[in-house]
Amino acid sequence: MATEKLEFQEIYKDYMPQIVRYFSRLVGDADAEDLAQETFVKVDRGLENFRGDSKVSTWIYSIATNVARDRFRKTSGSREQSESSISENGIETEDENVWTGEKARDAEGQTLRKEMNTCIRSFIDDLPEDYREVLVLMDLEGFKQKEIAEILDISLENVKIRLHRGRVALRGELQTGCSFHRDEENELGCELKGDE
Repeated sequence: MATEKLEFQEIYKDYMPQIVRYFSRLVGDADAEDLAQETFVKVDRGLENFRGDSKVSTWIYSIATNVARDRFRKTSGSREQSESSISENGIETEDENVWTGEKARDAEGQTLRKEMNTCIRSFIDDLPEDYREVLVLMDLEGFKQKEIAEILDISLENVKIRLHRGRVALRGELQTGCSFHRDEENELGCELKGDE
């Protein structure tokens, strides 16, 4: 897309599903659609001033991240936990693992994957905002570290530090709070340790 020819409708069509998915992962499904709409109102207002110093996607995700931060500040960190897994196109699914994209073989496999996604998601949701943002942008949205630095308006070194600390924190929380196991078909599952 050439900077001078950016059309709001085209941007909205191309990025709306991605931004809804991003918000679903960051704040949960309940607010994702509203926050995405708020983001695109800001995109529409700022489009004429967009100079093309960064990619359009980076610019939009930066706006979306600031909208999410504003929401976190308003609600003082209380947000509804997402109970569903989100597929690549942002649609709730029970037959696809959000982490691997693999299809479940049967109803039991679907249930195991859904439980595992819910378990892991609850730990991601409990991470500090700085770590959660970087992990979601890197591991779930697929941005490179340099792009994340632009989106969050922080240094590349800071992205690396947050990513490392976030992964260490998540790994520690998962080891402490989750019990991983494999079923007879070698499907990986997890349960909260307090539920055993």
